[in-house]
Amino acid sequence: MESTTKLYSLNYTSANTYLFALLFIVGNIALPQLCHLVHLGGPTMLPIYFFTLVGAYKYGFKVGLLTAILSPLINSALFGMPAVAVLPAMLAKSVVLAVAAGYMANRFRRITIPALLGVVLAYQVVGTLIEWAIVGNFYLAVQDFRIGVPGMLLQIFGGYALLKAIAKK
Repeated sequence: MESTTKLYSLNYTSANTYLFALLFIVGNIALPQLCHLVHLGGPTMLPIYFFTLVGAYKYGFKVGLLTAILSPLINSALFGMPAVAVLPAMLAKSVVLAVAAGYMANRFRRITIPALLGVVLAYQVVGTLIEWAIVGNFYLAVQDFRIGVPGMLLQIFGGYALLKAIAKK
């Protein structure tokens, strides 16, 4: 028996796009709050990117873009995290993540660890270069690579597990 994986590419005219984006935004609000209960939990676990990855991979880059843009803005407005000063860099990384995840899902039509590794590396490398251009400080720009490796691993393996769990839906 062969397992089927349902990956979608929803349009902005579909109500499901906004419904799924809302669900992933709520996840991107709740997960950072949990991670921030631990010292350096946010910078270490990179929680605000998790549901953007899952949403964009499963439902396409349009759901991912909505999640990528609205999650940091809402978190910043409600909780002051991320700080307004880092929003441009975080938004850039989130958008690159949404586009990369949507592309990889569309290109390979399968959920695999190498594909998710490619997504995470793509958004981190491109995002780091963008962040470096924005902040002008290489040391700050590579923070995710210095202390965020656990978060990247969570995105790859946790994202894989969650995507596989919802693969047939």
